[in-house]
Amino acid sequence: MSSMSGGALRSRLLSVATLALLTWATPVLAQSRPSPAGEWPMAGKDYANTRYSDLVQITTANAKDLKLAFTFSTGVLRGHEAAPVVVGGTMYIVTPYPNILYALDLTKAGAPTKWKFEPKPLAAAQGVACCDVVNRGVAYANGKVYFNTLDNQTIAVDAQSGKEVWRAKLGDINQGQTMTMAPLVVKDKVLVGNSGGEYGVRGWLTALDTASGKIAWRAYSTGPDADVLIGPKFKPFYPTDRGRDLGVSTWPGEAWKIGGATVWGFVSYDPELNLIYYGTANPGPWNPHQRPGDNKWSSGIFARDADTGEARWFYQMSPHDLHDYDGVNENVLIEANVRGTTRKVLVHPDRNGYVYVMDRATGELLSAEPFVPVTTSTGVDLQTGRIKYAPDMEPKVGRVVRGGCPASPGAKDWQPSAYSPRTRLLYIPHQNLCQDVEVMQTSYIAGTPYVGADVRMRPGPGGNRGEFSAWDPAAGKKAWSIKEDLPVWSGALATAGDVVFYGTMDGWFKAVDAKSGKLLWQFKTGSGIIGQPISYQGPDGKQYVAVLSGVGGWAGAIVAGDLDARDGTAALGFVNVMKDLPQRTAKGGMLYVFRLP
Repeated sequence: MSSMSGGALRSRLLSVATLALLTWATPVLAQSRPSPAGEWPMAGKDYANTRYSDLVQITTANAKDLKLAFTFSTGVLRGHEAAPVVVGGTMYIVTPYPNILYALDLTKAGAPTKWKFEPKPLAAAQGVACCDVVNRGVAYANGKVYFNTLDNQTIAVDAQSGKEVWRAKLGDINQGQTMTMAPLVVKDKVLVGNSGGEYGVRGWLTALDTASGKIAWRAYSTGPDADVLIGPKFKPFYPTDRGRDLGVSTWPGEAWKIGGATVWGFVSYDPELNLIYYGTANPGPWNPHQRPGDNKWSSGIFARDADTGEARWFYQMSPHDLHDYDGVNENVLIEANVRGTTRKVLVHPDRNGYVYVMDRATGELLSAEPFVPVTTSTGVDLQTGRIKYAPDMEPKVGRVVRGGCPASPGAKDWQPSAYSPRTRLLYIPHQNLCQDVEVMQTSYIAGTPYVGADVRMRPGPGGNRGEFSAWDPAAGKKAWSIKEDLPVWSGALATAGDVVFYGTMDGWFKAVDAKSGKLLWQFKTGSGIIGQPISYQGPDGKQYVAVLSGVGGWAGAIVAGDLDARDGTAALGFVNVMKDLPQRTAKGGMLYVFRLP
């Protein structure tokens, strides 16, 4: 099955013409927060969200010799999506609900527990978690560890003692709000966002004072300009994003108040521009006929002033989102030579199936190329910046629309990619899924699902449900890829030894050659891997690689949530394509750490 319709082919030719103007020099990573070599202070490793380690002990020649160094059981049996964080000889990990925070002493044999912090979130929060009770990690800064709890609290803990410094309650589970994202600390602010777009909540990003936990600013994703922090400095590149109070007028009536556009992905930061970048999630409900209009500012990317939160530009990947294509995926910041001029670019692999390359100072789209088979659109118009939806794939009330690719979890969901400045490749863990969907009228009741769609997902072209791809942003195509039977729901890790790591949902942790994709080593863990691997230098001077095992998340909900495989619509349709997962893996919650002998 080809993803290239006539319209898509024309779009690709236009994109290739644009790419021909991109003469990429060796990219320079966006400036990262200074930290000692070998540490991993935040989920994405650095402000640029590269997930790249400059450690070189583990190479393509010796990766086959990796051995298990130690393990640690978290005592929790739900989906483990977090990245461990390592600073000053201590590793910090947070579990899914009940969001236990552990500090492990790496200076001692077996990394015993230094302290354990139990925030005791409200048990009722589990009932409004859309897609498992996951947590995506912590952030370390200024002697404190910051993390979110499922019941909408951000907590600061003293990194040495494990004592609570402050906690801030930011949302209400009775409205369907939860928090699952990994915070990012920028200067004196910790940035956090909310989840719950399937419950008719209103999305926001909030900046808290790192010392006190008090709100410094909050930027809503919908509503009047004053709420969205849009003012005279807002200069979007494309005309469709210009105008007064578009966060209201592009919605029917007061639908913007329950319109979703939550913020639960990863935040990036450019210190030179002093801009933060993050994506907004899908508009609600999934039934697009209940929300005519572009539904600003959902399914797009905001650039904001890090100090004030003022919006500088916005770009919408999926206006009037038809297919639940959240825009929350990571934005990787690199620099490139464009027509003889160095430009700061942002690379964003989106759920709608395209890898976007954008000028991150202005929001100009430079290229958008498909990295999976796409039937729901025929390309992206580089002149207007607008995606070109396929009319026959638009969900309709009263009939089933079949063969929509990618499915609602997208070509890639939350699972973060990694970028290597050595190979100039972006390593993308993703899925290969399509779906059948029927939408229907739904009503909003606070704290209950607000979706209006029945979905059944299926394997994409070729039958493999997952893939791990090395993407060349300059050429706009895959350099190589590895087909996986199951969706690749883990994060990726790239290293200076030209070794790339990722995990599979049936529990294989793999090391592959960054230049060719050749399998170098693999280890079978006790449960499926959906965590984010990291690499750090231990107090003994050795390079380590760590990953959390514990199947779950949206893709693994059938196991983590004990769902009935006979209900193909369960987990918003994901169960239909994962019926065999309970026979492939079991629940777990274990940290695995590896090193060379």
